[in-house]
Amino acid sequence: MSNKLKIFVASDSLGETAEMVARATAEQFRGTEYEIKKYPYINNEEQIKEMIEEAAEHRSIVVFTTVLENLRHQIVTDCARHKIPCVDLLSPLMKTFEEFIGIKPVYEPGIIHKIDERYFKKIEAIEFAVKYDDGKDPRGVTKADVVIIGISRTSKTPLSMYLAHKNMKVANIPLVPEVPVPDELYRINPRKIIGLTTNPVKLEEIRIERLKALGLHNTATYANMERILEEIDYAEGIMKRIGCPIIDVSNKAVEETANIIEELFKKHAE
Repeated sequence: MSNKLKIFVASDSLGETAEMVARATAEQFRGTEYEIKKYPYINNEEQIKEMIEEAAEHRSIVVFTTVLENLRHQIVTDCARHKIPCVDLLSPLMKTFEEFIGIKPVYEPGIIHKIDERYFKKIEAIEFAVKYDDGKDPRGVTKADVVIIGISRTSKTPLSMYLAHKNMKVANIPLVPEVPVPDELYRINPRKIIGLTTNPVKLEEIRIERLKALGLHNTATYANMERILEEIDYAEGIMKRIGCPIIDVSNKAVEETANIIEELFKKHAE
């Protein structure tokens, strides 16, 4: 049997936590030669038997993180039979949490990686919303979970970002009478498209404030009522042609509009 320390890391998930703790501990013993072997995604007693039999052939320590009681018991029992020291990293901590919080843990393997996965999906959705904001690239229409269309100042961008934080990939397309509508809008399922409209008087107020913020005169065509009515008529015509749901955002917060969209998509999924 080699004098080299062999650390067996077992986990019902990736085993990264156990490996990191084992390595950090081993490094405290300078001059000790060691090797770490991982057994990730342990889910049955046969895998444990195989690991312990290999560990018995070396100068070994077993470090494990598994939330399933039967697997924990098997590792401890088999290690004891072969006189292999083992360390259960999760059980003492979970027991302390359980006693303090007063509820039982869910005992779900790999739960932290599911949380990480949700986080990275959110980042991906946010990056998507930025990339395909305001019609920058109409190719995003075919890749998006949701496509928002509407005239200027109907909250397309804030709504896109809000939905992105809910892990939805959103592209938004401004509707302007002088600019042709991307062909992609007519190639996708109209249920994926949401049209935004608003009260012309409310929109006029918003656009005037926008011009003031930019240091421009409020008599610009952008805030002209005739122009606004023309844009609204044009946009609603496009939406009706597509056959998509239309939401009036006149007196709605972004969160309220987002909730309506989520409910629409839930109904479509049923």
